[in-house]
Amino acid sequence: MLLPLRENYRFILFIALMLVFRSAVADWNSVPTGSMKPTIVEGDRILVNKMAYDLRLPFTRVSLWKLADPQRGDIVIFDSQVSGNRLVKRVIGLPGDTVGMQDNVLKINDKQLSYHSLSPSLSQAEGQADKMEYLPGMQHSIRVQENGSGLSSFREVTVPEGHYLVLGDNRDNSSDSRVIGFVPRQEIVGRSKTVVMSFDYENYYLPRGERYLHTL
Repeated sequence: MLLPLRENYRFILFIALMLVFRSAVADWNSVPTGSMKPTIVEGDRILVNKMAYDLRLPFTRVSLWKLADPQRGDIVIFDSQVSGNRLVKRVIGLPGDTVGMQDNVLKINDKQLSYHSLSPSLSQAEGQADKMEYLPGMQHSIRVQENGSGLSSFREVTVPEGHYLVLGDNRDNSSDSRVIGFVPRQEIVGRSKTVVMSFDYENYYLPRGERYLHTL
């Protein structure tokens, strides 16, 4: 029994180091839904930087050293205890912020955000529209239902300490803080800025070459 272990120790060590790397340093995450359209589409595999906010003990949620806090506009990956799933959403409200939304127009700390419509796209044929949303310090695209939905508005809330308010970029088709509530800091496992690869679920899982190493 010892002989095979000695002969294969390099391979075993490689597997162990790879598992530690994926647990505590970086990994990729498959996106099965369209809740982050148009930024992220179904079939994207996004790179997850697990050291963006914390140096964690491998295979646990224990933070050995806090490196940074999530910032408004970050795309975060978190293990939601409420939903029982790993989710990908965008940080909108930081601890202490007051956030509200009326007809898909956000108001943060008593300041209404600015928007402008993007060029016509295929989404308009489905009664949807893509817009540019101007968060403080950054901008990104969102998708909304032209006739709105039950998720298009919510009353102003204050984000508690140690928590974040997150939304999907596909505003009327996302189970986010409007459904699961505020996200505890300790549930956030990393941040994503890049699509590693992408496969078209509606076209025989063929690769989407134009989305490989696509910046979010």
